[in-house]
Amino acid sequence: MRLIRVCLFVLLAVEVLLAFYENRLKDHYVIIPHVLQGLKALTKCSVLPPGSAVSVLKSIFQDIHVQSLMLAERSCVYNILISLMESKEEELKGLGADFIFGFVQSVDGERDPRNLLLAFQVARNIIQRGYDLGKFVEELFEVMSCYFPIDFSPPPSDPRGITQEELVLSLRAVLTGTSQFAEFLLPLIIEKLDSDIQSAKVDSLQTLAACGLTYSHKELAEFLPGLWSSIRREVSQTASERVESAGLSALSALVSCLSRSVLNSDSEDVLQVFLSLVLKDCQHHLCEPDLKLVWPSAKLLQAAAGASYRASLIVSAAIIPALLEQYNNRTQCAHRRTLLEVLQGFVQPTALSRPADGEDSVLVAFQQSLCGVVFSALTESSAGLQVTATRVLSALGQQPGLMAQTDVEKAVDHLSRLILEEDDPKLSSAVVECSGSLAHLHPKAFISRLIPRLKEEILSGQSDAAVRQRCVTALASVSSLASVVQESTPVLLQVLASAHTGSCGFSVEEVAAVCISLQKIAEHARDSEEIGRFFHDIIIPHLLGLCLQAALQTRDAGHSSPLTDEAVLSAIVPVMSTACAALRSESASRMAAQAVSLFLDGDVSFLPENAFPSKIQLLQSRAESGGLSQLVCLLMACVCSLPRSVEIPEIDRLLLQLEDLSCTCTHLFSFTSAAKCFAGLVNKRPAGEALDAVLERVMKRISVELENTSSGQRTQAFTLLLWVSKALLLRYHPLSTALTDQLFALLSDPTLGSQAADGFGVLMSDCLDVLNRGCHADVRIMYRQRFFAENSTKLVQGFNSAEQEKKSCYLKALSHIVSNLPRQVQLTELPALLPLLLEALSCADQAVQLSTLSCLQPVLLEPPEALRNQLEALFSRLLALTTSPAMKVRIASLQCVHALSRLPEHTVLPFRARVLKALAVPLDDKKRLVRKEAVAARAEWFLLGSPGGR
Repeated sequence: MRLIRVCLFVLLAVEVLLAFYENRLKDHYVIIPHVLQGLKALTKCSVLPPGSAVSVLKSIFQDIHVQSLMLAERSCVYNILISLMESKEEELKGLGADFIFGFVQSVDGERDPRNLLLAFQVARNIIQRGYDLGKFVEELFEVMSCYFPIDFSPPPSDPRGITQEELVLSLRAVLTGTSQFAEFLLPLIIEKLDSDIQSAKVDSLQTLAACGLTYSHKELAEFLPGLWSSIRREVSQTASERVESAGLSALSALVSCLSRSVLNSDSEDVLQVFLSLVLKDCQHHLCEPDLKLVWPSAKLLQAAAGASYRASLIVSAAIIPALLEQYNNRTQCAHRRTLLEVLQGFVQPTALSRPADGEDSVLVAFQQSLCGVVFSALTESSAGLQVTATRVLSALGQQPGLMAQTDVEKAVDHLSRLILEEDDPKLSSAVVECSGSLAHLHPKAFISRLIPRLKEEILSGQSDAAVRQRCVTALASVSSLASVVQESTPVLLQVLASAHTGSCGFSVEEVAAVCISLQKIAEHARDSEEIGRFFHDIIIPHLLGLCLQAALQTRDAGHSSPLTDEAVLSAIVPVMSTACAALRSESASRMAAQAVSLFLDGDVSFLPENAFPSKIQLLQSRAESGGLSQLVCLLMACVCSLPRSVEIPEIDRLLLQLEDLSCTCTHLFSFTSAAKCFAGLVNKRPAGEALDAVLERVMKRISVELENTSSGQRTQAFTLLLWVSKALLLRYHPLSTALTDQLFALLSDPTLGSQAADGFGVLMSDCLDVLNRGCHADVRIMYRQRFFAENSTKLVQGFNSAEQEKKSCYLKALSHIVSNLPRQVQLTELPALLPLLLEALSCADQAVQLSTLSCLQPVLLEPPEALRNQLEALFSRLLALTTSPAMKVRIASLQCVHALSRLPEHTVLPFRARVLKALAVPLDDKKRLVRKEAVAARAEWFLLGSPGGR
């Protein structure tokens, strides 16, 4: 009872306040702002009495001239309308057209963009929520359309953040929200398309495209000739891609709308009538492939055909026979290529023009003719024509029913011939791409016809390296399905075996290229468990077996196989890691067990052609085992790429062996790979006593080696320290700080200082073969920013206290760290680091110079204030570097000088003469790339401050 009394009291209080405020609207204009603020607050109340919304609106509409109010008060009125439309919609609809009339009067003449957004929201609610517009349809349209098209540029540093796009989209939603506006909006669009302002044309065309979503053919029918004439003119005559794209989208939207019309026996087909008009104006231009109107006409027809299945039937029936006839009648390759490129646009279906289930493709009737034209083009001598033919062939092959089995086989034969005979780079790339797309749909034809032919060519020993490379690339391209992979990868393995035996004379570069192709195939294991199992069961054991054979042969017979080359081993690592990273849990666990047993115990039972010695020590650092120890990179590829959930067997023993190898081996590639493998396992190992014990042991060993300045193993210890630091840094382990502090201390070391500086590049950059997200490493977000925030002060202090000859190491470390930070962080931290970066530009080390320039160049495009205060020092150093002995440094410095020309004119104009004089020297540089950058930079500086310049 008490609650009821309270509610009644509140209702009574609200009613009294509303009546009071409504009466005050008749008072002096000075109090009206305060009254409107009170009404705005009350209309947000959830317990407004019945009839109060109507009463408030009538008072506002009758007693106030809204546009004579100040901006804030007008905003109050619009917010009152929005609140009442949310809470009292039925009452407002009961006002009928009076509400529309009152709103039209209130908004007429509004100019402020903030209030316009509110007014557009009210109008959109009126339209979308079914308010009765009555006889005020035209009035509402006029009061809204006077802002069309929107021409608004927000002031610099606009605190309100209102953009032109916001206003455009809000107004467009109003104008296209109801078909009742069609008779007014469509003539207005036709009128605005005559504008000379590009943004007005684009806005008009995009608005027309939006009309196609809400209007029906009845509203469009009367205006179709005028709309088509305007669209055709804009697409045919414009030099703007934006206008052309908007025009084509508008045409597609119109055709799509007309395609939704229901055909009656007593009515004409509006779509047919409109497309007849389009065909009449465009079709004849396709018969003139040497004239410029062929492409605008083709694009218009393609946009129309791609709008719906019905439209594609009509347009294709008229266009494709004509194009085929023209192609057969023409003899010049340039004309044929143009016609084939136009044909490609009609062959490739869009999402809207694809046939529904049970319907045939619109091209079925032209199947034989299309295939004949494509096969004919593939035999031409013009590489450009052949490239276009491969694209059309790919489009045909992707649509069911357009290529018979005999056509597919003929296509495969043509592609095989082109792979073997044509050396044009663009054509080769197009053929490989086409082969890949067709092989995914027609694998049997490629298995039976392409792969055997490529295999024969690769292994014949009579082909040159370029042909073999194309064949290897093609094998990788077609291998996306398990059935093809099982036929193609054995060919690549046979290449590696032949390279090992030396029977076919494959170079190291060719062997590395084969590994790259294998890696591309392995990437499909992410989507196919069958491919993953095949790599686990066949490919990886064969690769391990071949590399082991090569290493043993090198050790025992002294004969070096290409498979022992570091470049080849480095290329094999991503093959294995990519495949292992995609393995499912059971296969991954088996892979871990096999790899560990091989490297720890010499268990070769799972390797093919098991003819290896019984006790192979692969993780020994003895000199005679150098060829074997470098195979640790393959262990890293197998175990460090597995999911974190996979338990690595005998991991403590494995880590101890890797630690010994990385600290005692003298072979750089071997001890670096061992350190990486150790770090990869540590990164994934769960936190706990076991991990702490391993880290305590390894930190102690590293410290002992590094403190002994006469030790011959300091480089090995440093390498292990670096990679363990990265492993812990990535996962935010508490010990990472202690390890990175050791790296900072080494910057002043006489022998390891330069390596330590380069090590910060390793810490901050992405590693491709280990410790990355693709290998399931524990990588936390923003680890670079965190490292910089925690260590930048240490770096600056170390630089300031270091001896002069050691400062370059600190500068190198700084440039590596800053260049790997996100740009926004660079901009924020640049003021504090600017003195060091300027010092780095004066450093004699070219690597430091290049790293610093690459860091500065993007920052110079929007330089902070601190940089503008250092322009004298910056110009002095940059101009000196334009004559550096290193080409990359010259190019980077010229790019920075070019970027500085974009600064405010008054800040850089004093340097103009000095810069132009300095840039005259690189204009005569012996390297074309340097001259190119010098010309671009000098042109900008020459125009600076001159009449007609920027």
